[in-house]
Amino acid sequence: MTKNNMKEGLIKDTYELVIKEIQTIVTISYVLIVGIGMLFTFQKYSEFGINIFDYADVFDFLIAPFSDFRILLFSTITIACIYAFIKLDALIQRKYPKTYSKANLNWDKKSWFNIYRYSLFGSLFVFYLYLSADIYGVFAKRQIISESPISLKYSDDQIIHGKLIGKTKDILFLMQNKKVVAIPINSLVKEFEIK
Repeated sequence: MTKNNMKEGLIKDTYELVIKEIQTIVTISYVLIVGIGMLFTFQKYSEFGINIFDYADVFDFLIAPFSDFRILLFSTITIACIYAFIKLDALIQRKYPKTYSKANLNWDKKSWFNIYRYSLFGSLFVFYLYLSADIYGVFAKRQIISESPISLKYSDDQIIHGKLIGKTKDILFLMQNKKVVAIPINSLVKEFEIK
């Protein structure tokens, strides 16, 4: 085997490894973003007493993070910060092992430390997401309440007014005064009230 063939093989192997890593990162990031989008969407609708899981299908949740720019931005920043935090932790552990050990009460020498560390990161991440989703739900409700009402005209020319909470593929949610109604988009049923 010549040097050129060895270099080409090494470059090809490196290229394939990088592509596989990028695919894995993109896939995991998308799954995380969809999960975050589902949580935030659930919190938004639950502020109005709606269990969105009863009305939405899988496709609604696959596009949930992309339907609201704030969710997508939050998800992207969160994933990037968590990744950077884990890398920073590993860097400090490698560059300053004595300081790292002192900061961790010398637990980093224990066999169970990595499980503890990643469990702690995971728990903090989940707690942070739930707290953020609650805040987002309250913020979204305030924003919806402050918006101008929309008019909706049925096929029989009846017009109703309300504030748009959101919609799924099949249902539109409106708030009329203090009452929340769900309006099927492709049905003979005009509306039903959510209590």
